[in-house]
Formats: sequence, structure tokens, C-alpha cells
Amino acid sequence: MKKGKALLLQYKEQLAYLFFGVLTTVVNYAVFWLFQQAWQGRHVLFANLLTFLIATAFAYVTNKVFVFHSPAWHPGFVLREALAFLSGRLFSFGIEEAGLYVAAYVLRLDRFSLWGLDGTMLSKIVLSFLAVLLNYFFSKFLVFGKKKEGEKEE
Repeated sequence: MKKGKALLLQYKEQLAYLFFGVLTTVVNYAVFWLFQQAWQGRHVLFANLLTFLIATAFAYVTNKVFVFHSPAWHPGFVLREALAFLSGRLFSFGIEEAGLYVAAYVLRLDRFSLWGLDGTMLSKIVLSFLAVLLNYFFSKFLVFGKKKEGEKEE
């Protein structure tokens, strides 16, 4: 039992990132699916943009508070931190958006389905795995990284 608890403590940050990442993914897929239903599969890239904005706001708050425990809420600090967070997310979003463009408009994968999901949604799922890895790297090392001694969070 002690080994299990020690292991959980050792990987607490990664497990919290995974948990809130799953919640962010649920938000992402649910919002994207709702837009797909409302717009009958049209406006895929615009739907993905709106989905990205909603999911990114959710992810920033949960990562800040529950995963990386960034305590500073001073407006200037939050603005810098949020912009850094958004920059990393924009990079992975660009990769996802390009992949969705190819899937939806070049390969026309919406013609195919698996488990009740069309090819566009399946493509989004695959691309999301890559985005998760990139997002963890950016958040861990560039956004919420440990401050060096003497650095001030305002």
C-alpha cells in the first residue's frame, strides 16, 4: 500500500494533468460535436476554432489551479502566463487545424465512419493525442515551470 501511495505522490502532477486533460478533451469533443450537429458538418474549421477557444479557457484555469499550482493572480502576471499558455496551445491548434483541413477537405474522410463516428471526428481524436503531448511540454516547461530562486511572481 505504501508503494502505491508513494507512486501516486511521485506522479501526482502527471495524473492531475491527465485527469484535467481528459475533462478538457470531453469539453473539446462535446463542443465540437454540438457545432457539427448544429451546422450539419459544415464550417468544420470555424467550429474547431470556437471549440479551441472554449477548451483552452477551461484548460488554462484547471492547469493553473489544480495541476501546476500557480498561485499568482495579479493581473499582469496572469496576462503573461495566459498569453504564454495560449501561444503553446495555438501551436498545437495549428497542427490540429491543418490535419483537420486535410481530413475534411482533401481526403473527405467524412464519407467513412467507425463506431458511429465519421472520419472527420475520428481524425480529430487522433490529432488530439499529438496536441496533448505538445501541450504538456509547453505547460510544464514554458508556462508553469518552477520559478528560479529570486524570481518574483508579483
